Amino acid sequence: MITQIIVAVLAVLLLFIAVFLFRPQWITGLLARTSGVIWLVPTRRPVVALTMDDGPDPLTTPEILDLLRRYGAHATFFVISGRVAANEDLVVRTIREGHELGNHLNTDDPAILLDPPEFERQLLASHKVLAQFDDVRWFRPGSGWYHTQMLSTLSRYGYRCVLGSVYPFDPQIRSAWFAARYILWNVRPGSIIVLHDHGGRGLRTLAALSTILPELERRGFRVVTLSELVGGG
Repeated sequence: MITQIIVAVLAVLLLFIAVFLFRPQWITGLLARTSGVIWLVPTRRPVVALTMDDGPDPLTTPEILDLLRRYGAHATFFVISGRVAANEDLVVRTIREGHELGNHLNTDDPAILLDPPEFERQLLASHKVLAQFDDVRWFRPGSGWYHTQMLSTLSRYGYRCVLGSVYPFDPQIRSAWFAARYILWNVRPGSIIVLHDHGGRGLRTLAALSTILPELERRGFRVVTLSELVGGG
């Protein structure tokens, strides 16, 4: 009896891990339909959106931009507004080369821990910084957690909340090899890929993209911004 219980618990645990790490497309589709948050875009076109969080970084962002330009790829950079100061030229370059900005608040902290007035204050403060460079309408919460009041505030200011359908857990699993293979294994038309661009995470992203971009090109995929994916989907 005890053995059967242990086997059952292990089976449930393995199922949870499989769903968490290798999230089937139908789960993200269901989440998108029921929450109003964008996880992916239903389309048959061979196109995916690339998104990157936590920049700009004066060391890694320029190299990532060089790599994207080499493959004709574009991305949405979810910028931490507190990192824009002294990196304004880099943000200008990002926009000039056909990419776009998203709002990732002021600091790299879980947005869900902020009380509603503070969340609203940070959202508007970040928007004020980013709106100098781009027409910003995408938001991604730090750590990926949100609640309905947060979504209501975002809607009031014309924002859409975006997560993603292909996330290799690159802050936790510090392997560019794993990130590249996880993404290439799970990517589908309409996928939204989530990576990070700051410090060591940015270096891993650069290494992973060096594998991902040529392979996506070989498969016939175009890598675009969120606005292009959502607009075309």
